[in-house]
Parts: sequence; structure tokens; C-alpha cells
Amino acid sequence: MTSELHLLATHQGGMRVQVDDGVHQVMMDYPMRQDEATVGLTPLQMLLASLAACSANSVMAVLQRRLNQPVTGLEIEAHAQRRQEHPTVLTEITLEFLVRGAGVDPAAVSLALKSSEEQLCPVWNMLKGTTPIHASFRLAEERIPASAQ
Repeated sequence: MTSELHLLATHQGGMRVQVDDGVHQVMMDYPMRQDEATVGLTPLQMLLASLAACSANSVMAVLQRRLNQPVTGLEIEAHAQRRQEHPTVLTEITLEFLVRGAGVDPAAVSLALKSSEEQLCPVWNMLKGTTPIHASFRLAEERIPASAQ
């Protein structure tokens, strides 16, 4: 079964493009010089942001819904290496997950990352065939205040 996604990308002058899905709008930009101010993420930054957001949602869903882990927060630092020659594709991506919570099981986080990569995150699945993606995680122990228990 397939479904269709639809966006409208409208050139706004310079290297700016507004993308609209009928409800939400995103502005993307691409500086022509290193010192040039931009009004949005570049398309490659948006791709990296899509991977981070997709993997964050899938990892959090597995940890909280399927594995019942006491996760109170999740952050992902996404880094990418980009070729200088055209096409300036991403050549390697690193995702560093910071999982917050009291008593989160490291084995559960490993399983959630594996599920995200292999099944749940379509962006990760699309990119991993051509771009190496390395994922790691750290746990940040957070105690639940007595007043919240």
C-alpha cells in the first residue's frame, strides 16, 4: 500500500524557497557566501533535521509505549560530513542520543535504536543505503521529585 505526500515549493528570490503542505510552511535558504545571513535551514540541514526528528519520535515511541521505560526527555545531536565537491552530498552522519530518566535500561535504548534504524524511521531507512549513519547514546539519570510521585 502506498500513500501520496504533496508539498508546494515556491522560489522566493535569491536562494530562498518556501515549502508549504497546505497547513505548515518552512523557509529554506542557501547562502552563496560564508558570511551571508540566511532566513532558514539549508536543504541539507533540513535533511539532517528530518533524520533527527524521525529517529527521536521512533525511539521515544519504542521506549515509552512498547518497553515502558521511564524516559523524561530525549535530545539528539546530529552531525554530518559534507563533500566539498559537487554534488555536496552528506558522506557520513553521526547521531548522539541523550536519554533522560530515572532507571532507563541501556538494553532497552539499544533495542529502540535498532528498531528505529531497521523498521520505524523512514528517513533513516532511506539514507542508510548510501550514507553511513552511526548512532550512540548516553543516559542522564534524572530523579523524579518526591512531590511528583
